[in-house]
This record gives sequence, C-alpha cells and structure tokens, in this order.
Amino acid sequence: MHGIIRLATLAVVTALAGCASFSGDGGMSVVADITSRTTGKEVASVRTDDDAERLRAVTRKLLARSLSADAAVQVALFNNKGLQAAFHQLALSEADAVEASLPPNPTFSLMRISGDGAFEAERQVAGDILALATLPLRSEIARERFRQAQLRAALATLRLAAEVRRAHVRVVAANELVALLLEAQSAAEATAKLAAKLGETGALNRLDQAREQVFYAETTAELASARRMASSARERLIRLMGLWGDDLNFRLPDRLPSLPRRPLTQPFIERDAVAHRIDLQIARQELTALAASLQLTEATRFVTLLDLAGLDRKTGEADGRVIRERGYDVQFQIPIFDGGEVRVRQAAETYNIAFNRLTERAVTVRSEARDAYRSYRASLEIAGHYAREVLPLRKIISEEMQLRYSSMQVDIFALLLEARQRLASRRAAIDAVRDFFLAEAELSAAVNGGAAAAEEPTQQTASAVAPSHE
Repeated sequence: MHGIIRLATLAVVTALAGCASFSGDGGMSVVADITSRTTGKEVASVRTDDDAERLRAVTRKLLARSLSADAAVQVALFNNKGLQAAFHQLALSEADAVEASLPPNPTFSLMRISGDGAFEAERQVAGDILALATLPLRSEIARERFRQAQLRAALATLRLAAEVRRAHVRVVAANELVALLLEAQSAAEATAKLAAKLGETGALNRLDQAREQVFYAETTAELASARRMASSARERLIRLMGLWGDDLNFRLPDRLPSLPRRPLTQPFIERDAVAHRIDLQIARQELTALAASLQLTEATRFVTLLDLAGLDRKTGEADGRVIRERGYDVQFQIPIFDGGEVRVRQAAETYNIAFNRLTERAVTVRSEARDAYRSYRASLEIAGHYAREVLPLRKIISEEMQLRYSSMQVDIFALLLEARQRLASRRAAIDAVRDFFLAEAELSAAVNGGAAAAEEPTQQTASAVAPSHE
C-alpha cells in the first residue's frame, strides 16, 4: 500500500511539472511565421476593439489605392471572417491541449449515518492513478494535436491567399475583356450604320448588310455576357476579402501585370513541395500522434481502471475518546473477458491507415508540383508567343491594310474583316496572360500549400482508440 502511495505521489509531482499553460497569442506565432515566409503578408487574430481598429485603418489605406493582387490578399487576411473563425478554432484547440495536460481532479466525499444513539462518519478522497500515470503521454498527444491545429490554421490562411490571388486575376482579366469588347462594339456599330446607308443607296446587297449587322449584334451580346462575368468575378473577390458597405468602391488595375522576363527555375520542384507542403506536415504530425496513441493503448492494454481512495471513518466514541478507522480503497478491473486486444488492434490499424494515406499524399504532392510547374512554363510560353509574335504581326497587318485602303487597293469591308481578326487575337492574348498568372498562383500553391482542399487526416479515429480516464 505504501508503494501505491509513493507511486501516486510521484505521478502527481510529474503531472504538475508537465502542465501546459496558455500562450500569449493563442498559438498564432506559427501561423504568422508560415504566412510571412510564404506570402510576405501579415496575419492577425482580432480579439479586441483595438485590434479591429488597427486592421480597419490598414484596410482603408489599401483600398484607397488601385488594388493590386498583393494588396487584395492582405485585405482578405485581415477581414475574412471565415479565416478569423479558423484562428479562434486554433485558440480553442490550445484550450483543449492545456486541459489535457492537467491531472484529474481528486474526488472528495463525506458521509454521516446516525441512529439508535450511534453514528458513523466517513470521509474519502479518491483519485485516478492510471490517469495520473499516463498523463505525460496523453499530454504529448494533446500537444501534437495542437501543433496540427496550428498547421491547419496556416493552411487555411494560405488557401485563402491563393484563392484571392486567383479571383483578382480573373476580375482584372474580365475587366480588360470588357474594355476590349466596348471598343469592338463601337467599331461594329459604326460599321452597321455604314452598311445600312450603303444598302439604302443600293451599293451593298442584303447579305453583306446582314453580315455587318449580325456582327454588331453578336458583339453587343458578348459585351453583356462579359460584363456579367466581370461583375460576378468582382463579387467573388469582395466575398473573399470580407468587404461590405462603402468599402465596395475600391478600384482595380486596368490590365494584368506584364509577363516576367525570365521564368522561375525550380529544378528540385518535387523536393521543395514535399518539404514545404503544409498538408503533408499535418499528415506527418497525425502519424506521430497516432504512434503515441498506439503506445498508450499498448501500455494500458490490461489495466484501464486503477483508482486509489484514502478513507477516514469515525465510528463512534468510547471512554471519552473518538473511535476512528483509517484505510485505503483500491479499485481496478480484472481483464478476464477483454484483455485489450481489440483496442490494440484498432490502434494499430488506424496507424497503418494514416501511414498509407501519408504515403499516398506524398506521391500526389510530387505529381501536383510537376504538373503545376509544367503548366506554368507552358502558359508563359503561350502568353509570350502572343506578345512577341501574334500581336506584333497583327499590328503590321492592320497598318498595311490601312495603307492599302487609303490607296483604294482594298475596300472598307476587307479592312473590317481584318479588324475582327485582330480583335480575336487580342482576346486570345488576354486569355493567355490570365492563364499564366493563374498557373503562377497554382504553382505557389502546389509547392507551399493553398491548393484545393483534399482529404486530410482527422483525429476522430485516433481519439477513438485512445483510452479515456475521465
């Protein structure tokens, strides 16, 4: 019995020494470090009115200028309420980790029974010795869970940043297309009016008149569709940035940025992705937590209940002195029917599932990185080809057609036909530049995190196999 008491005392001292405490920032330091290193942007969890006012002031300054993609990302990281909810979820995970590091509270009971001139009083203090003995390992599992929660918050941040960058590219490209179609519609309207006048004089037959009028009508319909798409793209960007009210009047650039002079060279793209991807880091920590859970399950395979209670019982009085009985009460389960084999098997298979999913995810990450880099290089080549070859040639053709029209070598309709062909090339060039910047965003997401949500390890199966000592 004295050995059990010493064991309990040692377990209490060890547990108290390993108790976790709350951090000053709710676990945001890891999120801020990853975000700054990857995107160069700041993140903040809004917890006070002063925090909200500071972020509001920064947002107003960013929205007062033409909103670049980088500025849009920063506005979203400050204002997106879904991201703020993820940060508060992180703080909740920290509370769970602190709670898991605390030793179980002892139970105190007091009983008094009297009758026929006699009475009996009993006091009892009980504690879960097994929970105390396994507390260090369970605390380490909780700390792994908290580190996973930090990475999940960082992953949510990177995904939001990547999606904002994509949305910004799409809305600027859509606005650029609207401007181009406005120009085309104006020219098509003038041509349609000219065709109508020529038709009235008999210089143009009905077929050619209809061709010019239908081009104007189709251009008008395409412009309306482009405006609708541009409006929807802008609203999506607004939702991602978490804006409303007067903040909706922000300005965007008239066109996408110029193409880079040199492409990114990443000869070790697979290695970089495997080293930096946040979802892989989460899966690795999940495997570590499951390994600790398996170890805990094996250690408590045969004993799942071990309670120690100290008893102090007052049974009466005799010869003017109090009669007391003191002792101890130990409770434990006898593993006759359940020797823990089921729990060990569940824990082992859960670990094996996580190991194979981690391996599968690593293979997928390598493939995604290769594919994203090839798309990046190909889209840059295509956009550069339009900028270096197609558009300059179209300009030469347009100038030559103008000269020939001025010398009456070609008629107005040949000139208009060439203008339509040039319009098609300019539209394709806008699409090519848009696709490049989208591919650039996808490449960053494939290497660092922020790609589309994929199946991630959860902690439900792990917690199901871990023994409970409440």
